[in-house]
Amino acid sequence: MNPQDLQYSTEHEWLRVAGDIGTVGITDHAQSELGDVIFVEFPQVGAKVEAGKTLGTIESVKAVSELFSPVSGEIVEVNKDLLNTPEVVNADPYGKGWLVRIRMEKPAAGLMSADQYAQYIIAA
Repeated sequence: MNPQDLQYSTEHEWLRVAGDIGTVGITDHAQSELGDVIFVEFPQVGAKVEAGKTLGTIESVKAVSELFSPVSGEIVEVNKDLLNTPEVVNADPYGKGWLVRIRMEKPAAGLMSADQYAQYIIAA
């Protein structure tokens, strides 16, 4: 089940907003489609990211996939724990498996609620 307190992108990333900071990760659906995650490539802290543009890659035993930023802003933190234990993305995608934190330039727009995202997955 998708947490109700998050917003979701069509690229299967989630966003948790706290003030002007957005925490980003991939959805449970995305991690299950990817299979076992073996590597995550992040932008540098301080890098600028743009909504809808690539912010890194995630590699699984099946494929390498691009990660897309759901918001524009500046990377303020990356989940360094994933450098040594990327499989946490599979085990806890909405908790310890978060990817980056972004200081958002403006509030998120165009993202889906949990219910909308569930319908999006079914329709896809």
